[in-house]
Amino acid sequence: MLLSQYLDDAGNARVAARTGGPARAVQSDLPLYHLARQAISNGTTLLAHIDSLGTGDPVDLGGLLDEGRLLPPLTHPDPAHLYLTGTGLTHLGSASTRASMHAKQPEDETDSMRMFRMGVEGGKPANGQAGVQPEWFYKGNGAALVAPGAALESPAFALDGGEEPEIAGIYIIDTDGTPVRLGFALANEFSDHVTERQNYLYLAHSKLRPCAIGPELRVGPLPDSIEGTSRIRRGAEVIFEKPFLSGEANMSHSIRNLEHHHFKYALFRQPGDVHVHMFGTATLSFAEGIAAQDGDVFEIEAAPFGLPLSNPLAQAPAAQAAPMTDVKVL
Repeated sequence: MLLSQYLDDAGNARVAARTGGPARAVQSDLPLYHLARQAISNGTTLLAHIDSLGTGDPVDLGGLLDEGRLLPPLTHPDPAHLYLTGTGLTHLGSASTRASMHAKQPEDETDSMRMFRMGVEGGKPANGQAGVQPEWFYKGNGAALVAPGAALESPAFALDGGEEPEIAGIYIIDTDGTPVRLGFALANEFSDHVTERQNYLYLAHSKLRPCAIGPELRVGPLPDSIEGTSRIRRGAEVIFEKPFLSGEANMSHSIRNLEHHHFKYALFRQPGDVHVHMFGTATLSFAEGIAAQDGDVFEIEAAPFGLPLSNPLAQAPAAQAAPMTDVKVL
């Protein structure tokens, strides 16, 4: 089942569901956050709860996207309680992309390559125990989550704004602190790769950018192997197009291991919070020498996730970049 959120004619968030055919409105006035919490409280699955509510009128997702009425598939009533996080160097091939950005002398192995090798050797433990921990980063809260079709804004001080086609796990924390995975969605983990390339320690800065997920949430397990396509359109021209691979068959870490090393922190097990956790990629247009420009459109698609995720790049006006950020003294 694929679930999406949209604004109805009255401006209220509604949920649509589909299982191969056209999307239909779920028979509830509640957004997905509340429907998911109902399912958790009732001790049932999200799929069973949606089935029990039933569906009604067809929903034109493409038309809603054109009208700017599609939302991220899961949001929180208070954006400060939605975490955007991710892991890097988790995919086979991702190390070579990253290492080329942080190369030292030819005889030296970069920190990126060492961390990747750690994941290959210990990221998929077979004994049920925790494996080696991955690279981890913070992107922001719900204020940085962009809807499908909406612009990914690169701040005026940024040196670059580039796509990262990924799969994200979508979670709600239960009342007892247990993370509950609702499903998976496409993600564009938008980043500043030029800033990161200056120094690996700038990775944290490079990730503090908006990102997008959706348009549809896949309920259920993640396919073992996923092949999608990442492209960039510049007007009528496609200036970049390349397949990307994901799923555990193409990863150096298991999903379970990545989830463990995120949710092992009590901070990330606060009841009611929402987590969007991105699992990494090995495909970047930046690695191919592409510099995205204002107005370019990023498109990420993979058949198991329904509609493509499409977002234009918007460069914030230089006037928004003050020489210094003023802080008041109380």
